[in-house]
Amino acid sequence: MIPRIVSTPIAPLVLPPGPGTPRRVDPDVIAAALPGPGRDRLAAGEVLAVTTGQQPGLFTGPLYTIYKGLSAVALARRLERAWKIPIVPVFWVAGDDHDFAEANHAWFLDRSGEPARVVLRERPPDAPLVPLWREPCGDEITAALEHLGAETPDSEFKAWVVDWLAAAYRPEASLADACAAALHALLGARGLVVLRAHAREAKRAAAPWILKGLPVTLPDGHTPVLVEATQGRDRLRAAGDAFVTRRSGERFTRVELERIAAQEPERLSPNVLLRPAVEAALLPTVAYAGGPAELGYLPDAEPLYRALNGVARQMAVPRWSGVLVDARVDKLLERHRLSLAELNGAPGELEARLVRETLPPETARALAELREALQRHYARLAAEAKGLDATLERTVISARNAAVAGAQEIERKLVASLKREHDTLVRQVARARAAVYPRGEPQERVLTPASFLVRYGPDLVDALAEEVARWAGAS
Repeated sequence: MIPRIVSTPIAPLVLPPGPGTPRRVDPDVIAAALPGPGRDRLAAGEVLAVTTGQQPGLFTGPLYTIYKGLSAVALARRLERAWKIPIVPVFWVAGDDHDFAEANHAWFLDRSGEPARVVLRERPPDAPLVPLWREPCGDEITAALEHLGAETPDSEFKAWVVDWLAAAYRPEASLADACAAALHALLGARGLVVLRAHAREAKRAAAPWILKGLPVTLPDGHTPVLVEATQGRDRLRAAGDAFVTRRSGERFTRVELERIAAQEPERLSPNVLLRPAVEAALLPTVAYAGGPAELGYLPDAEPLYRALNGVARQMAVPRWSGVLVDARVDKLLERHRLSLAELNGAPGELEARLVRETLPPETARALAELREALQRHYARLAAEAKGLDATLERTVISARNAAVAGAQEIERKLVASLKREHDTLVRQVARARAAVYPRGEPQERVLTPASFLVRYGPDLVDALAEEVARWAGAS
């Protein structure tokens, strides 16, 4: 049975008012896309594109990676239907990203319903910050896959999930290529183009556009251009007639950077602000489906579009956002008349409240009457003491606070005793919180899709696609 899917909109969905100008896509860009129906459409002639993207992650990273891909598919379908122009959804795999600490692990729900973490390996602190397209999965991927298989619940879908991931996450594959392959296997048949932006062909097409960002100085004093140097991927800042890397202090002239662009284009990459402008230069993009952070910073990229000689800025639109709510969580919510938002609290807070509600009515009434009486009588005593001697008011207030604290301590101990008696309820609430707000964060930002695909299989992807299509008005 598929879990209940609850939409949690990031922002109102406002779409581009009209189409841009369709155009053909550079063959080098097309060559960097994984083969499938989406790439065939991208290569068929003049088109437009709805794009999204994400840095690679272990086992495709968190759920929202999949949500981004499905959002691009649904939005492209809606706009194509409205404008009668071929519109292709494209997922830009940002393999240039070098944040290995973010990409080297995945969170899932284990057999007991608790968040568990599988880690590929750690990168030594002094290691060069190489991009993820240069970072192989390595032999550790075998143990990571075995860990995921051993710790997730047994189901009829587990073998399918492990096979899906193992086909992509191979020891010799880079993390970037593995993530692209897994995403393509899951969503490519739906028309999503999975673009390996780190592939040499794409880097060759992007390099001239990246160089156009060199004259731009951002508020931090650096350009939006990065080059791979001795310490890995490194920001450049202008220094007289040359450019110097931030960490290694290496110096590159403009001529040297142009040589790198021509002969080693894979060494150049845009920063997070320049990337969408380069994307718009390479693809006829009319909209980019992004999350809250992207919607916040994309407007800051406006000067970089101008630096790229007037490349038109694509409209930023929100991606779909949602929560998967399984039957056990739903039963708990219904039984105690709770909302999903009430699970988003400090550990133990909701449990204590629910247990407190199980206090015998007479006990709860006695505690309430005690608190009310303490407040009332001490207020009267404080007023009378102040009339006799103003310095005594503080003494009475201190005594009142101590008495109220004593009453609260009685209630706390009663609740603690009830917690022990209601251990099952406490565990149920903790598991529900772990499923919906693991580690105190939204589910979609933590848990890998594999955590749910193990339980529900490929039908879950179909159900999500239908929900995202409804949200986009494309169903």
